Amino acid sequence: MQSGNPALAPEVETVAELRELYRAAEARAARLRLLSTNGRQLAMAEAATIEAILQGCADRLGYFLGQRGGAVQPADNAGLPIPAPGNDGGTLAVLALEGLSRLEDITDSEDREAVRLQLEMLGATIDRINRARELHEREARLEFVVGRLFSAQEEERRRVSHELHDGVAQTATALARLLEGAEGIADRPKLAAIARDLVGELRGVIRGLRPTVLDDLGLEAGLRALAETLEAEGFTIQVAIASEVARWPTQIETALYRVAQEALSNVRKHAGGPCAVSLELSVRRGDTQPFLRIADQGQGRTAGEDANTLHFGIDVMRERMVSIGGTLDWQAPDKGGITVLATFPKVV
Repeated sequence: MQSGNPALAPEVETVAELRELYRAAEARAARLRLLSTNGRQLAMAEAATIEAILQGCADRLGYFLGQRGGAVQPADNAGLPIPAPGNDGGTLAVLALEGLSRLEDITDSEDREAVRLQLEMLGATIDRINRARELHEREARLEFVVGRLFSAQEEERRRVSHELHDGVAQTATALARLLEGAEGIADRPKLAAIARDLVGELRGVIRGLRPTVLDDLGLEAGLRALAETLEAEGFTIQVAIASEVARWPTQIETALYRVAQEALSNVRKHAGGPCAVSLELSVRRGDTQPFLRIADQGQGRTAGEDANTLHFGIDVMRERMVSIGGTLDWQAPDKGGITVLATFPKVV
């Protein structure tokens, strides 16, 4: 019996070592799964999903440490600190786990290192989402301010337009009629012609300030009126309007009308004379990206022209679209012509 005992000792030690190695391998695999699963979830986190993802990560960390779960709580609560990225030492939140208030409470050094990495990943994700939210809020405030600015501008234009129509334009019209019917005035026909021109100019200013067609009949009629004015100047313009919306919110109609007005004004300035122009508006039910596109086949901006003039008009159009949550892009290829593309949130 005694002679057999020494032969068994190496075998027992080997089995014990294998079991220890197996347990260590399982622990390392568990740490890798934890880091991989939580890391993948945190990488996909967005503002709308961050709360649920943080809770899932906290629960998995709790299970890993033998608890019934965990929770991410505000920084002034008790728990493992979740650090902000960088070396400033700031704490963004805490990981609340029962009986743990610091990393040193975790006895296993490898587990402690795994949890430390997880806390850093949580902090980086929270910081990323906070920054995205701040950027979104700043953009929303900017859109609101720009929108209010343009609304105030349009209201002032409407007021001035009405005052000109009811006051100066009526007086000029009366003057023109008096001159046409007056007798014994030298150069009466010439004076009457000047008065008529004055009336025409005033009406043009009034239309530019606040077109009544936009208020009375809506965006489609307003765009077609702009196209007809350009066509009367010798341009060939093709209008394609595909819209299933009868009337839109005032701020959207006004912004798109002003963009079209500025774009067609640029055509007059930079096309080098009458040319082919296209105006396309596409708004259908279910469209995720409605758009207004205006393009011409003119010469485009020439080398001798002041680039600031064109860019100023583009900037104004872009600000108009920002005010309604849209975007504006433009292209001026070397072959000539300018294309303006305005996209905006769907109306229906």
